[in-house]
Amino acid sequence: MAIRKLKPNMNSQRGTSYSDFSTLSKVAGPKSLRAILTKKAGRNNTGRITVAHRGGGSKRFYRIVNFGTILEESAKIVAIEYDPNRSANIALIEYSNGSQDYILAPEKAIVGTKIENKELTAVKPGNRMILKNIPVGTAVHNIELLPGQGGKLCRSAGNSATLLSIDGDIAQIKLPSSEVRRISSFCFGSIGTVGNSDTMNKAVGRAGRTRHMGIRPTVRGKAKNPCDHPHGGGEGNTSIGLTHPKTPWGMPALGYRTRNKKKKSKLMIIKRRSK
Repeated sequence: MAIRKLKPNMNSQRGTSYSDFSTLSKVAGPKSLRAILTKKAGRNNTGRITVAHRGGGSKRFYRIVNFGTILEESAKIVAIEYDPNRSANIALIEYSNGSQDYILAPEKAIVGTKIENKELTAVKPGNRMILKNIPVGTAVHNIELLPGQGGKLCRSAGNSATLLSIDGDIAQIKLPSSEVRRISSFCFGSIGTVGNSDTMNKAVGRAGRTRHMGIRPTVRGKAKNPCDHPHGGGEGNTSIGLTHPKTPWGMPALGYRTRNKKKKSKLMIIKRRSK
C-alpha cells in the first residue's frame, strides 16, 4: 500500500503522511466477524497500571481473524480491508458454501485470487501448507509454533521468516529478529510476506494523532519522583545517579537479556536474536 502525503495547509500537516486506502474495499465486512473491544488502558484486573503510556484512543471493533487453517481446502478473496487493530491489512475470503472468514492479507493480494490450504499445494503467495513441503529459502509468514495451534510468528505488516533447512520432522527458520530456531516441520505456514509493508514509512506528524491510537505521552524516568522511577529525584537536570539504567520496576535496562534460561523452548533456539 502506498503512502499519501498531505499538502501542508497548516503546520501540523507538514510532513504528515497516511496510508493510501484507495486500493481497499469501500464496503464494511460482515458483522458476524466483528467483536466489541473493551478498553483496558494498560491496567490489569485489580486496576493497577501494568503497561505504561496507554489509554484513550478511538473506538473500534475487533476483527476476528483466522490465524489457523481455513475451513475448506480452497477459498476466494472477495475484499481487502483495513484493520485498526494491527499494522497489516486483512483479506475477506469466501468459501464455496457462502461462509466467510478473515485472514492476513499477503503482499500483492488482489480481489478474486484463489488461495488454498493443503499439506501440499502450489508455492504461491497466500497459499498455506506444512513446512515440510515448502522449498528451502522460501519466505513464510503466520507460522505455527506447534502443529494445529494456529499462526503465532511473523504476523505484522511486511514480516516474514526464511525457511533455512528441513531435516526429517524438524525445520529451521530464520525470524526477522535474526533468531534461528527449530520447529516441527508439520507446522503450517503461509507463503510470502505479510502485506502493507509501507506502513513503517508513515509519519505521524502531530501529537493528537498519537492519542487517537491509544498512546499516552511518554515521560523520561529522570523527570519523575523517586517513588515513581529509580531514575527520579534530584535538583534540576541531574544524572540518574546509577551505574546502569533501570526499568520502573528496578530491573536492568538497555541490553540486559530477560529471557528465562529455564524455558523448555530454549533447546529449540539455535542462534539468539541480534536486533
